[in-house]
Amino acid sequence: MPRDHVQPAERSATGAGAPPSSAETPFLELLARGASADAYEQPVLLARAEGRPAERIRALEQAKLLALRVRSELEGRRRREAELSALFETAHDLAGLRDLDAVLQAIVQRARSLLGTDVAYLSLNDPVRGDTYMRVTEGSVAARFQQLRLGMGEGLGGLVAQTARPYVTDDYFKDDRFQHTLAIDAGVRDEGLVAILGVPLMLGHHVIGVLFAADRRARVFEREQIALLGSFAALAAAAIDTANLLTETRSALADLERANEIIRDRSGVIERASDVHDRLAELVLRGGGVHDVAAAVSEVLDGTVEFAEAAAAPAKALEASRAEGHAVRHDHDWIAAVAAGGELLGALVLRGHPGLDPVDQRTLERAAMVTSLLLLARRSAAEAEQRVRGELLDDLLDARDRDPRLLRERASRLDADLDATHVVLAARLDAAAADADQEAAARRRLWSAASHLAATRHGLAAARDGGTVLLLPLDPGDTATALARRTARHLGTAVHEAVTVGASAPIDDLAAHPDTVAAAYEEGRRCLDTLRLLGRSGDGAAAEDFGFVGLLLAGDRDIAGFVRRTIGPVVAYDERRGTDLVRTLDAYFACGMSPARTKDDLHVHVNTVAQRLERVGRLLGDDWQSPARALEIQMALRLHRLAG
Repeated sequence: MPRDHVQPAERSATGAGAPPSSAETPFLELLARGASADAYEQPVLLARAEGRPAERIRALEQAKLLALRVRSELEGRRRREAELSALFETAHDLAGLRDLDAVLQAIVQRARSLLGTDVAYLSLNDPVRGDTYMRVTEGSVAARFQQLRLGMGEGLGGLVAQTARPYVTDDYFKDDRFQHTLAIDAGVRDEGLVAILGVPLMLGHHVIGVLFAADRRARVFEREQIALLGSFAALAAAAIDTANLLTETRSALADLERANEIIRDRSGVIERASDVHDRLAELVLRGGGVHDVAAAVSEVLDGTVEFAEAAAAPAKALEASRAEGHAVRHDHDWIAAVAAGGELLGALVLRGHPGLDPVDQRTLERAAMVTSLLLLARRSAAEAEQRVRGELLDDLLDARDRDPRLLRERASRLDADLDATHVVLAARLDAAAADADQEAAARRRLWSAASHLAATRHGLAAARDGGTVLLLPLDPGDTATALARRTARHLGTAVHEAVTVGASAPIDDLAAHPDTVAAAYEEGRRCLDTLRLLGRSGDGAAAEDFGFVGLLLAGDRDIAGFVRRTIGPVVAYDERRGTDLVRTLDAYFACGMSPARTKDDLHVHVNTVAQRLERVGRLLGDDWQSPARALEIQMALRLHRLAG
């Protein structure tokens, strides 16, 4: 600093008779004008050069240190003010979806906060180069890590992008499930990451990127955390695509602005288009549904817009709209296909509006695209819930040592009551598929339909053994047979193919006795096999409907179960009371159902035989001597005798 810049202040501060506090004056002037840190050495150096007393120099040194601390505090406060300002700007950008980078940054920040991790980052796929690259990071400190590009299948992120499945590792460098490369490992090592979770960002069946959460220490990510990040990734993908759509829209508006004559003629139309895009963006952010989108577009286009299922829309116009990628006219209406990839999800129909200018037509098309994103997001959330329901049923079927309290808590979160009476149903498609791909697609449709039915009935469903298993509550007054037949009709209608359903007998207290679920599932499968052997494909029945016929036809014959269902009450009565009802039944049938001959065989009075048979009737039902029941009872008696 030039000498004359500080000399007047120094002279004032070091004049004869000046108080000790005058040493602070030059530094206050430096603070006032925001001087650099180096400038604070000049007053001390000048005092030493002029031979000032040591006491004066010490006072200047102390004032310098105090001034530097004040300067550091002021700079820290300015930095905090700038950080708060940046946070408010990011929130504003996300609310308006004005900038894609701001949206992505907000997504990563939310993911990091959501899981409480050290680092969160997002990569997007590059279809031109065939790899995936780092787009946004939060909490990252390593430049090499922030510039990584991963080939499909390389590293954990490349594996997620290639397989479209979430992956998690507790210790990245000890995990050999994915391909390690020098470049990727070096970047991860620079960042110090240990535990990494990656979930795909999906649009339809296509992966557009990967959302990550990572810690610099070993950590186990729970299933719920993986599902939660997966659901957030589904919403993030919808937000990314919406932001891209809005970017394209603004680019189109910029082109229109360059055409002054068109802008003057169509200014009102353009304003309406901008309004609908902003409304659609707001709907996506606050979780609106397809009918909310239709209502918003109806108001902007001054007409009636409705969402129609694919089966309810005009087939020819709907197919033309999907093929051309534009809304098409149908009589006095306009049809805009709502599609994702090759799948038709429905249509937006503008009623009674035959004259539609190009901008309004484009608005309808954009609304159809936003509708498809909302449907895909809703489907992603539903699939996540279906997976959770399937995992709980798998645990009931396989892990029989689970804590009943935890099972009840998990079921309660899914609105299921394991203390209610349930029936286990085994369902399978009967039509033979042309190839493996078609068979897999048919099984997925069956699982999806069964999962939807289970969710609406407060039950559970899972894919198993080439078919689907359901655990549904049994209403009072209902029967397992009636439930099986309704389920077969419902699933067959949903997948447009014949579905056969076998049901177990009703079971209770599943949480305390989960082994009963596995046994009931085997019983339902045997019933299913019996139906198919009898040529009753597409029907539903319970094990109790077949008696010994089911026992003969089933592949894994449950002899003890048949005996228990048929004469179990009589056997139990004899065991409790020490009576001879079973032996009396044996003798009764051996004597041609003649009480007189039976009393001689048993060496008892005929009244005793009558009393015993009356007791049997009360235990087995009034129809126990009908030909069909009598045949089953004789079969069960013989099996019981052989087993005893």
